[in-house]
Amino acid sequence: MKKSSHNSSPALRNIRIICSVVFVAGIAGMIITSIAGNNVGLVNTIGGTTAISALVLLVATISSNTVRPEVFDEAAAERLELKIAMLSKSGADENELRELVRLATQLAETTRRKS
Repeated sequence: MKKSSHNSSPALRNIRIICSVVFVAGIAGMIITSIAGNNVGLVNTIGGTTAISALVLLVATISSNTVRPEVFDEAAAERLELKIAMLSKSGADENELRELVRLATQLAETTRRKS
């Protein structure tokens, strides 16, 4: 079975489970507490705990993201295009250079899939 995310470490999984349980229990706790006795302090405490668990979940997920933003890929593509233009101006065949880039990209993708 293929994993849907690269962020599947046991620590992150545990954080997600704990935060989800606290979040769901917090919502139920706020509803029950407000109906039972209308204790504003307790409702606010449970609400604050629920909000903190949601923030921890967001921060853990964002900070564990290992995928590079597309901006870096675009910058690398621009550097590659500039290098191809520079080499073709110095006498190299542009079609041969682009074929070399295609072959290198295919090799990188094949290597990435194997690992």
